[in-house]
Amino acid sequence: MKTSGLKEAKWWKPTDKGKILCTLCPRYCEIGDGQPGFCYIRQNIGGKLYSIGYGRPTGFAIDPVEKKPLDHFLPGTSILSFGTAGCNLGCKFCQNWSISKAKLDETYSVEASPEDVVALAKKHNTPSIAYTYNDPTIFGEYVIDISKLARQEGIKNVMVTAGYIDKQARKEIYQYIDAANVDLKGFTERFYFKNTLSHLDYVLDTIYWLKHETNVWIELTTLLIPGENDSEDEIKQECEWILKNLGEDVPLHFTAFHPDFKMRDKSPTPHSTLLKAKRIAETEGIKYCYVGNVLDAKNQSTFCPNCNSLMIERNWHNIKFHNFEKGKCTKCGTQIPGVFN
Repeated sequence: MKTSGLKEAKWWKPTDKGKILCTLCPRYCEIGDGQPGFCYIRQNIGGKLYSIGYGRPTGFAIDPVEKKPLDHFLPGTSILSFGTAGCNLGCKFCQNWSISKAKLDETYSVEASPEDVVALAKKHNTPSIAYTYNDPTIFGEYVIDISKLARQEGIKNVMVTAGYIDKQARKEIYQYIDAANVDLKGFTERFYFKNTLSHLDYVLDTIYWLKHETNVWIELTTLLIPGENDSEDEIKQECEWILKNLGEDVPLHFTAFHPDFKMRDKSPTPHSTLLKAKRIAETEGIKYCYVGNVLDAKNQSTFCPNCNSLMIERNWHNIKFHNFEKGKCTKCGTQIPGVFN
């Protein structure tokens, strides 16, 4: 394979077995010449590792920022979203499997330099860019180059990620990132290993690091799958960990699963399961808990934790502001956490 025009990857080293060790994520793939890693888009070509997804997104969309989901980050604004092919997790329930499980030669991709991506955001007046759809960890070099340029132009950067990333690599990739929604896919090692082919502890470490060692605004999402990660005990343990390690102010989203990819035999998540999870979170002490992938304006809206006034009304992705100014309740003066216009 020709390497002209390809981006040599960061985060790798040769092994004494004649292979390459990719150190981008905790999968630590050992990759032989001509082969890709688990994610498909990091490939050993002639003894060097290349990011063959660099500059080759699978397309762009302009979304409401609430779709990421982010409810306390520039609410009511639009965001330029894109991803590439491939993923470093193997989620059986993947909702974007046609992209995340595809190789570049199996899916339509476009060419877009970092300058092109930033220019597109400027053209459409989107105040932020989302690295999403598949996991942006695997195209970290591309993220760095785009986010650096975007920061210079006053455009904010958002990672939508599973948080499965090496401790050293994440320091570089998140250097210019302003917000992240991390998929906390469940709260047992059994669930993670069985259903995502990854490990829970690495994800928890990334979330803790983002909260305590960066200025990245974080929100968490858990897709509740019937019979897999929706027990009261597991939800309670997750909420207890969040309160102990992150605090009461990190927004938590419980979203509804629909049958897809290798979990077509499962039923969709009942609305009642989402409400149960939200009740548990609020009983434990989490201040901002939301439900998603369902029509439920009341439980997707933000209320003042002090006087219970409606501040941000969300009806799916339609937004109305009430008693709200720059993150502050205009009725009682309480400031809610987040990044606001």
